[in-house]
Amino acid sequence: MNPPSTASPAPSAGRLDKWLWAVRIFRARSLASEACRAGGVTVNELTAKPARDVRPGEIVKVRQGLVVRTLRVVDVPRSRVGAKLVAGYCADLTPPEELAKGREQRVQQVLAREQGSGRPTKRDRRRLDRLFE
Repeated sequence: MNPPSTASPAPSAGRLDKWLWAVRIFRARSLASEACRAGGVTVNELTAKPARDVRPGEIVKVRQGLVVRTLRVVDVPRSRVGAKLVAGYCADLTPPEELAKGREQRVQQVLAREQGSGRPTKRDRRRLDRLFE
């Protein structure tokens, strides 16, 4: 008699919210579910619900702030994977222009000043100069 196998094969399909969490697009599964419910996630150009199954080869677009990330599902992991292993489960097809939007937004947040706070002081200007050197 053969002993039962303890290693189960990797699933060929999995929930969208679990996949987004497992490949580290969102830091919590609940955030992935909220993004799906809000309409910020599409699969093959169709708005997707959190429980939708994703399969290898599908294209997933995720809106994160101003940036729309485009990902191709390569495989579906059983659980959350380490950052070094993410490339084995998804391929990032995001155009460089989209990634530049995110960088610009971060710089603008750093440069933003409260309205009515006046001109930057000499100390503030020196800090900004050091930031851009």
